[in-house]
Amino acid sequence: MTTTAETRVPRVPSVPGGRYGLAQAARMEWIKLRSLRSTWWTLVVTVAATVGIGLAVGLNSQDGSVDLTNNALAGVVPGLLLTGALGVLTMTSEYTSGTIRATLAAIPRRPLVLAAKAAVFGVMTLIVGEAASFIAFFADAATLRHGIAAPTLGQPGVLRAVVVTGASFCVIGLLGLGLGAIIRHSAAAVAVLVAGVYVIAGAIGIVAHGTAAYMPLLIVANSLSTTKPVTCGTDAASCPHFLSAWAGLGVLGLYAVIALGVGGWLLARRDA
Repeated sequence: MTTTAETRVPRVPSVPGGRYGLAQAARMEWIKLRSLRSTWWTLVVTVAATVGIGLAVGLNSQDGSVDLTNNALAGVVPGLLLTGALGVLTMTSEYTSGTIRATLAAIPRRPLVLAAKAAVFGVMTLIVGEAASFIAFFADAATLRHGIAAPTLGQPGVLRAVVVTGASFCVIGLLGLGLGAIIRHSAAAVAVLVAGVYVIAGAIGIVAHGTAAYMPLLIVANSLSTTKPVTCGTDAASCPHFLSAWAGLGVLGLYAVIALGVGGWLLARRDA
């Protein structure tokens, strides 16, 4: 995503008086984003990984009493990493190639630039995330062993789990976009994303059970993609009380809003 040919800034649609609004800025960002081959390859790999892992889990499922919907969506957790990394690169690639100067020259209102990127990238990853989530669900159902009844969207909590899990791709992607705006260096921002979502957050959740419900990785695995309350068997005393699906999605959204807010504030105050 860092080559000059791939990150060329397109011509911004002409607007009377030179005043560019969100619609014009979003159109510019969509042209840039869709012109990158790496964008589409990353999204294809994201869907393939999500579905592939779900299929593998389905083929190995032997107990019909477990949360089969959660099993089908198991591939979402690693798939989110690719979406988050793509969000980072959507922002940092312009700094790497130097095209951020042309972008800001065309649209001097810097917060508008980030808002347009977030709008375009958010819609795209929401569509891809929902597609990946539904495909993984139906593919897993088709691979279950004989004697194990496949879950259906009409069962309690199943449709909600598939929908909010698909939405998590958008939210984590926007979190990555915000981190990219804050840090501006691809490798460093991806490292912070991985550490915050997967490593540090997971470790804190294990050590401090009271905070586990608010850790991104555990929210996805134990709040969004589940249809049944998470239990810890005989270790119920130390088991955290996980958030509901909608509350968990709200917490993830808050993380993304904070990252985008800080990123927009810094973008408006730092040199390009």
